[in-house]
Amino acid sequence: MKRIIEEVFQAEDKVNAILKRARERATEIRRAAEKEASEMVSVAKQQAQEATQTIIDEAKKEAERLRRERLKQAEDEAATTRQRNAEETDRLVEAVCNVIVSTEYEKDTH
Repeated sequence: MKRIIEEVFQAEDKVNAILKRARERATEIRRAAEKEASEMVSVAKQQAQEATQTIIDEAKKEAERLRRERLKQAEDEAATTRQRNAEETDRLVEAVCNVIVSTEYEKDTH
């Protein structure tokens, strides 16, 4: 009977040792999984930051391209307006000169 009790205690000790190792292994697995998950989150954050920066850089380039395009368009319109106004100004100056010349001619003939 004593031997049976000793065997039961030994079996309990073995089971407790097995359970202890299983708990330790489970803790190791959990820590490894948490570390891996943390690393994955860190990598994902880095990738998201890089993607965001790329999008921002592309948006800046596009904004600069649009600004240059609009500026050129405004400069072209200003040049066209200056050219159109130059022709009108030349006609106006010619008309004024004709009025002055004809007025001077009329004064000289009277």
